[in-house]
Amino acid sequence: QAQLVESGGGLVQAGGSLRLSCTASGRTFSYYGVGWFRQAPGKEREFVAAINWNGGTTRYVDSVKGRFTITRDNAKTTAYLQMNSLKPEDTAVYYCAVRGSKWTLSSDPADYNSWGQGTQVTVSS
Repeated sequence: QAQLVESGGGLVQAGGSLRLSCTASGRTFSYYGVGWFRQAPGKEREFVAAINWNGGTTRYVDSVKGRFTITRDNAKTTAYLQMNSLKPEDTAVYYCAVRGSKWTLSSDPADYNSWGQGTQVTVSS
């Protein structure tokens, strides 16, 4: 089972950018699909973006389309979430997760079997 560590969160003003990283242990990272989720206080965990094993297919929640980009570097066993034009409503703890299906994408947290500890993103107005 992959161990995941997120980094790159922080405090940024509205309109700013952050890049989150999710680094996985083990040599089987390329076998996994990757998802990014977020959870704001008092709210359920929300799907943000997903990418298949080779980066050829991606999916985004409508609220981040055109602002966020998910990518991955299998040689570095790392996935990224580039976040531009950040808004206060993007404030949340962001989690990365992996699932055993290489090709299909999923926005359902129940389809993912390993999760990172989360990284806080705070966007001030």
